[in-house]
This record gives sequence, structure tokens and C-alpha cells, in this order.
Amino acid sequence: MNTEQQFDAVIDKCRGLFEKKASDYGTAWRIMRPESVTDQIFIKANRIREIEITKTSMIDEGVESEFIGIINYAIMGLIQLEKGFALTADLTAQEAVALYNKYAQLAKELMMRKNHDYGEAWRTMRVSSITDLILMKLYRIKQIEDNNGKTTVSEGIDAGYYDIVNYSVFNLIKLDSESSSSKS
Repeated sequence: MNTEQQFDAVIDKCRGLFEKKASDYGTAWRIMRPESVTDQIFIKANRIREIEITKTSMIDEGVESEFIGIINYAIMGLIQLEKGFALTADLTAQEAVALYNKYAQLAKELMMRKNHDYGEAWRTMRVSSITDLILMKLYRIKQIEDNNGKTTVSEGIDAGYYDIVNYSVFNLIKLDSESSSSKS
């Protein structure tokens, strides 16, 4: 598979979980303020890094499920930036999935442009390095949020969320490839 097909396969898996959770829980996440979404992503990325460093997990969930969660929360964050947070779960599951699809497509288009310009450099990177990039983006987003969204020369919060989606997709592709190679 090429990168575009691999991206689509990862997003299909993430969207499937998003849809199932929307069926189970509705869109309760709509009450989350943007800073809370960022903190949720941070918790997941920090757990991944801790597992990468210690090589130990005390919870029966691997890093793959955390990367899926990061992708889904980053897309929720993009939705929250567009719509603002709500006082109630004000979207239907179908409306939420339509917005999910919109932002997943925009992330893909950005990935394709950057992937072209960078020559698929991510394929030579370590998963742990990409995890560090995700955490760095989160620290940048947190700083922008602490500055009430104001930047002087930097991209905004949305750019950080898009990069986090794409970095997480790359890591899921790499982890799947590593897993397939070790089974051979």
C-alpha cells in the first residue's frame, strides 16, 4: 500500500471507534473546552512516551489504542475550534461523524502536501521520535492556549492538531509495519 492508502486504512479504523463511541455515549465530548481536549491528548501522548521509555505497561491497553485516541481527540479538538464548546451534547452522532470526515480529509490533504515536500522522511524516523514531536506540539498548543490563542509568528492551535493527527497516523502505520515484519 502507498501512504495515501495506509492513511485511509488508519483513519477508517479510528473513525469506526469514533462512531461506536458516539453510539454508546452520544457526543458528550462537546462540553469539553479546547484546553481540556488538549490535556486529554497530552495524557495519552505522555503515557505512550512512558511506555516507550520503561518498556512496561501496567494497563492492558497498548500504545496503538492510545494513538487512535490521540487521532480521535485531535479531530474532536478541530471540531471544538470550529463550533466552540457546548453546554450539552448538541450534535447527533451523524453530525459528529460528518464533521469528523471533514477534518480527517483536511488532515489527509495536508499530509499529502507535506509528505510530497519532505519526501516521506517520516518513514526513516523512529516511533519514539514522532511521539516526542507530538508532545512538543502539545506543549506549543498549551502555550498558545495560555496566551488566549494569540501568536506573533507561529501557526495556530488548529495547525498543531492537524500535525498531531498526521504524526499519530504515521506511528500507527509504522507500528503495523513493525508488527507485520516480526510475524514474518
